[in-house]
Amino acid sequence: MVAGAELLAPPGPKYAGLERAAGQRVLAVGRRGKFILAPLSGGDELVVHLGMTGSLAPEEPADHVRVRLHLLGEGPATIYFRDPRRFGRFLVVRAGDYGALPTLSSLGPEPFDPALTPELFTANLRRSGVAVKAYLLSQRPVAGVGNIYADEALWRARVHPLTPANALTPDQAGALLQALRDVLAESIAANGTTLRDYRRVGGESGSFYERLAVYGKGGEPCPRCGTAMVRSVVGGRGTVHCPVCQPAPRRAGRPSGRGARSRGVPRAR
Repeated sequence: MVAGAELLAPPGPKYAGLERAAGQRVLAVGRRGKFILAPLSGGDELVVHLGMTGSLAPEEPADHVRVRLHLLGEGPATIYFRDPRRFGRFLVVRAGDYGALPTLSSLGPEPFDPALTPELFTANLRRSGVAVKAYLLSQRPVAGVGNIYADEALWRARVHPLTPANALTPDQAGALLQALRDVLAESIAANGTTLRDYRRVGGESGSFYERLAVYGKGGEPCPRCGTAMVRSVVGGRGTVHCPVCQPAPRRAGRPSGRGARSRGVPRAR
């Protein structure tokens, strides 16, 4: 049972409704895309998004604690939400009411859902003409794909990140879906990717960083063909691709969006 929640961050929509959790039992803990969902016994739902640097832990971190969730019963007495860059969310809503969470309400299918066939994925991609990298990050064609895994999957599938999503052939879309599933499965097995802040609940780091082929490696040789990889910005996010293995679309232009520019040297990280 939730005994109460202490908000240590400035109040706002990212931390709304926490006082309603007091006195309710946590019925389950699940996931949808990048959101952690915990239905509560009083008809509410605890929604947590870790953002880029957030983490949950049963022991109090040294800094950047935004929320303390106090619990009664078996297990830890307190769960701490740490979020150095403040991109995360920790709030309570009526169960299933995601009106204040447009990303959650518009999520595409889960990547490992058997119902997500190559045909359905192709149809989802054909709904948009924006750059496929930006469209993947929107979470609409498939849920849960972040910047790192989009880069890795696009490279494996030999798809240029600026290719309009609706221009992918069924074969390309099928290859991309398989690449996404492979990359995500391998990362899960390796406990995720720790660049700086990411930690599991027990404090462990993820080791998939050691297996990254392209993310963050602009200017380095492509592991497949040896060509210097190119760093660009797509949808406001750093992007790396191989100009040989991932040939540019014939008419990439400047996709609605979403700020595409590139250079052949890596940015200082």
